Amino acid sequence: MEPKDREILQLKRLQDVVTRIYNTVPFYKDAFDKAHVRPEDISSLDDLKRLPFTVKEDLRQNYPLGLVAVPHSELARIHGSSGTTGKPTLVAYTRNDIETWANLCARFLVAGGLRKEHFVQISFGYGLFTGGFGLHYGVEKVGATIIPAASGNTARQILLIQDLKPDVLICTPSYALNIAESAQEAGLNPSDLSLKYGHFGGEMWTDDMRKEIEEQLGIMAFNNYGLSEVIGPGVSGECYLQNGMHIQEDHFIVECLNPTTLEPVKYGEYGELVFTSLTKEAFPIIRYRTRDLAQLDSSPCPCGRTTKRMSRVKGRSDDMLIIRGVNVFPSQIEEAILQVPGIAPHYLIEVSRPHILDEISVKVEVQPGFISDKMSEMQALRDKVLRKIHDITGIHINVELLAPNSLERSTGKACRVIDHRKMS
Repeated sequence: MEPKDREILQLKRLQDVVTRIYNTVPFYKDAFDKAHVRPEDISSLDDLKRLPFTVKEDLRQNYPLGLVAVPHSELARIHGSSGTTGKPTLVAYTRNDIETWANLCARFLVAGGLRKEHFVQISFGYGLFTGGFGLHYGVEKVGATIIPAASGNTARQILLIQDLKPDVLICTPSYALNIAESAQEAGLNPSDLSLKYGHFGGEMWTDDMRKEIEEQLGIMAFNNYGLSEVIGPGVSGECYLQNGMHIQEDHFIVECLNPTTLEPVKYGEYGELVFTSLTKEAFPIIRYRTRDLAQLDSSPCPCGRTTKRMSRVKGRSDDMLIIRGVNVFPSQIEEAILQVPGIAPHYLIEVSRPHILDEISVKVEVQPGFISDKMSEMQALRDKVLRKIHDITGIHINVELLAPNSLERSTGKACRVIDHRKMS
């Protein structure tokens, strides 16, 4: 679709959804009235900025289903967040919403190589988390064969890969590395397995981790993005060129804003992503502040798709670590350690304030072939990690080298940061 035609479609859908939620969701009517804007005031896409933001706390305040815009008899499914940072946020879907969700996931899966003849192992958790079911629907829509392995029991995951020989693996990127590592421990070469493609999401990861996954598993690894408050996976996904995730703009309007001033940033600059859903029936959301920091790119993609693309998420505006006045993102530390040969892609960042100043340390695992009984060699390896982290973040960070398999493995979203300052 040409961008001008898409903008016409977006405006029509925006006007429809604003009118509908104003008349059906008391929260939005109240918020719009306070902002002195009514549905008939939306005459251009530029008028979007007149509408108030929605934030996660609004969902919590309206728990469990206060933002639903249809009668409960029309609901088909409830999903939600994990609730790890507080009360879970719940979202709802009509049957049409689930059909839309399936189509959106199918789009990026096909763009990344999925075909009807493929076998797909889905190693995401199935449950309130949207990853498992969203990708499941997308694969079904393409017509490929699904192995709903769910997350966990890594030995069984490897057994299924060996016996059923899936072409595609779907899970979090950290769990893909866990599967590769466990396969090696079982005496297998992960790159000799049947896998050809991987579609990964659900957590932040870097290009260096992509290279690591591709090398270890011998696959092409694709990134996709979504969040339960907007729809789940399917908001955007990479095409076969792996140069940014195409945003499905016929269903969502994206803004990229300075998280402090809330003014738009230029293309290519990092800002906070804000999404407005245009087609969701049960749970439309207006200007949702994701807290995810990424860049937008409006340049044409050689694949022929005409949508804006978003970069991988660099970090979260509320997860950014401020260490002695310097902004540090966990993704920067991941980028650094994965550029040092001999360091495994498993790490844990710990932040504390023992006295007046903040201190940050990183625990990293040394790969088996790089373990040495010579203190000088291990010190040299540690110094390489220190220098690389300093080159990228600009600050000195304590680094602790650990033996292989010292850090706890995750079957879902990996825990990368423990901030002891928040616990005191």
